[in-house]
Amino acid sequence: MSMFTRKMRMLTAVVMESDRDSVVKALLEKGVMEFVHIGSLPSDKMARLSSHSSSVPKAVLTDMRIRVETLMREGGIALPELSGDSVETVPALDMDSFRRTLDKLSLSLQSIRDKQRLINQEINALDEIMRYSKEKKEEYLDLRVGVNTHGSSEDLLNRLEQIGGVFLFSEKPFISLTLRRDSSRVTDAMDKFGWTESTDSEAQKNAESLAIAGAERQIAAFREDLTSLGTEAGSRIKSMVGELSSIWTVVRIHELCEHVESYFSYTRNTTLFSGWVPEEEAADVGALISRVTDGRCIIEWTDASEMPREEVPVEMTSPRILRPFERMVNNYSTPEYGSINPTPFTAVAYLAMFALMFADLGQGFILLLVGLVGRWIYSRNPMKKDGLISRYLCSLLIFLGPASMVGGLLFGSCFGFSLIPALWFNFDAVVEGEPVQGLIQDIYDILGITIRFGIVVIYLGLVLNWINLIRKKRFFELIFDKNGIVGGVMYALGIWFAWGFVASGYSTFPSSPFFMPVLAACLLLIVIKGPIGAVINARKGHKEGIGRVIIDTVMDFLVEVLEIFSGLLSNTLSFMRVAGLGIAHASLMSAFYQMAAMPGNIVAEVLIMILGNALVIVLEGLSAGIQALRLNYYEFFTKYFTGHGIAFEPVGLRSKASAD
Repeated sequence: MSMFTRKMRMLTAVVMESDRDSVVKALLEKGVMEFVHIGSLPSDKMARLSSHSSSVPKAVLTDMRIRVETLMREGGIALPELSGDSVETVPALDMDSFRRTLDKLSLSLQSIRDKQRLINQEINALDEIMRYSKEKKEEYLDLRVGVNTHGSSEDLLNRLEQIGGVFLFSEKPFISLTLRRDSSRVTDAMDKFGWTESTDSEAQKNAESLAIAGAERQIAAFREDLTSLGTEAGSRIKSMVGELSSIWTVVRIHELCEHVESYFSYTRNTTLFSGWVPEEEAADVGALISRVTDGRCIIEWTDASEMPREEVPVEMTSPRILRPFERMVNNYSTPEYGSINPTPFTAVAYLAMFALMFADLGQGFILLLVGLVGRWIYSRNPMKKDGLISRYLCSLLIFLGPASMVGGLLFGSCFGFSLIPALWFNFDAVVEGEPVQGLIQDIYDILGITIRFGIVVIYLGLVLNWINLIRKKRFFELIFDKNGIVGGVMYALGIWFAWGFVASGYSTFPSSPFFMPVLAACLLLIVIKGPIGAVINARKGHKEGIGRVIIDTVMDFLVEVLEIFSGLLSNTLSFMRVAGLGIAHASLMSAFYQMAAMPGNIVAEVLIMILGNALVIVLEGLSAGIQALRLNYYEFFTKYFTGHGIAFEPVGLRSKASAD
């Protein structure tokens, strides 16, 4: 794992037109290059280049691939794995034949689709009737109880079923429950069979509840029919698994080839392309192109330092085990090229925060167990859609469970009980006000722990920011920025000052000969930041008037000082929420413990504790996870994270399929 984003180099190559297909297949198999459009060449050279054209546009191939994937997903068929052999032996593209095969399969499924559509319409109508009945909106329902005086009741039932509703004709009097908007059609049908309303008041009274019970039975039967139809459709699709897999493979490889070739430009006899390659893969890629073209190529390499930083793609080289936290980083933004990889720091900070907020050995074990079982279920069913507990959440729980267990060992908590000796201090005893031995005596001491933790996290963010600025050679920001050295020194002064005041019992402020000179030097640096910045901009050709510089200097000074003092103070105090959630967790478990002791029945006590632990695991676990994420994003990332990067997305056989 590298502490910084992966180094990149830009390749620009010219190959013979006759070698184009071989180069495309070789680069797809290698799968380490992100292609870019040839836009940096001089205009006179660009004029002699033509773009790629194809008999089958990429959009058509994508539509075909999505159509096949939809059928395979319905049949529970996993997508084939592409390999180098797939590229070498891929058949020619025969779109007409593929369409005929898919049309034939779709036609065979059409009758099933029609039945599924009709059943879903019936279910929706019954659901609507049941909803109105539950909400007591009788004005939207049409309830009738009676018998037909002539004609067959079976014929009447058939007529009514075409309208839709609940019809109980097994016993007299008959019951009909439909939507009010269909009342005229129901009346027309009933009049033809001499419908007569029943005068039995008891039957009228119980009719709606009987109709709703009948609707529930019908919905259950309809859902069984849908399951049966889905199984039948899946079986028909699976019978063509070989043909569908073959079509998908051919279409997908041609789609990838079209994607790569869309970045190519051409002269009469040559092909020109360019793209980004990780630095450690550059030699292999160059050798690969040279080998497949028998040396008929020209390859140029451009170092990333010669390109604008914002145009260089970014890839983080985190170990596979840290992928859940890498995704957490990417959900926020992509870091700038050449900056520190935030993943390992995010993992440590997030797990530490979660352990402090949700410290329980037993509940942590439950989280770990849920994560492991979820991972096992998803691994056994790769086509299974993500449920409430998604694949990502399962992977994260495998980390959060042990973190919570470590916290439980430190604080001596297991399922809300002090069943084990605390390695650090008894958190539950402190929250409940019991006398404890050691440095941690009350809730204020717990708050002090989280404030210290917040100071460490904030300073770590500042140091990481200084490292990034040094690597980017932005020394002006390194010195003068609020997250630079000036801000860090003033933050240290504020911490020292506040700590001395608290240590004195809130009676006296600390005094030292270094405090005022250092503070004055920092304020002076903030004052001269504006004039120095104006001189630098003037040298770059952006000259400003003296009046404008003075006004900007005064305003910037006031804003910077306010942001440094109030911003960093609020960031630090924000970490008190870690203690707050930890205290809430202990308090909730204490409340459930007291509730369990009330009934005086061992069965009731066990049941209350089980339900209490389940509720705490779900609610407190969710709250702790969200708050840990928030603290990372808004208190930690804002100190050093510059999300201006472009994610590195190499094109290869294992590239994720999309509709783009």
